Amino acid sequence: MASILSPTRRFTASLTHCYLTPLPLSSIGAGTSSCSISFAPHVLSSRRRPRSISMSSDSSAAVSSQNNGDDVLVQYVVLRRDLIDTWPLGSVVTQGCHASVSAIWSHKDDPHTTQYCSPQNIGSMHKVTLEVKGETQIVNLSEKLTAGGIYHKLWIEQPENFPTCLATKPYPKSTVSLFFKRLKLCK
Repeated sequence: MASILSPTRRFTASLTHCYLTPLPLSSIGAGTSSCSISFAPHVLSSRRRPRSISMSSDSSAAVSSQNNGDDVLVQYVVLRRDLIDTWPLGSVVTQGCHASVSAIWSHKDDPHTTQYCSPQNIGSMHKVTLEVKGETQIVNLSEKLTAGGIYHKLWIEQPENFPTCLATKPYPKSTVSLFFKRLKLCK
């Protein structure tokens, strides 16, 4: 959270919704560089969570599809609970990131992946992070997804050579949600 102080109000903003804009050198003098920070309209707020979010016109397609109940694109990430309980949290999160990026990159030309990562949707990705008990369950889930024709990446940590997590490529939620309905949200 970034804080912006003004004489009358304190604003907070999420750094995931701010944009760095380089300033032309002519405006700041030779030999120096600078940038300005601008925030998406819905980010500046005197509260921790804004009541409503205003979107720009280029993201209106993503918002309208969600508001109309259309099928949202989602990427599922599944972590192992036994590792969450024994490894540092950052290490487990890193494993999930590896699987997520690998699943997206391996299917970068897929129409769903292209739409999911498009400039108008990149700021409103949907991911669901779930958990399984351990190695046996994650391997069984991977086999079930493979049998169901669901593309995913089972991340095998090296040099240990054991599965740590998995991630699907982006899919319409209705296509993949049944495969994950019995899993718990990761907490």
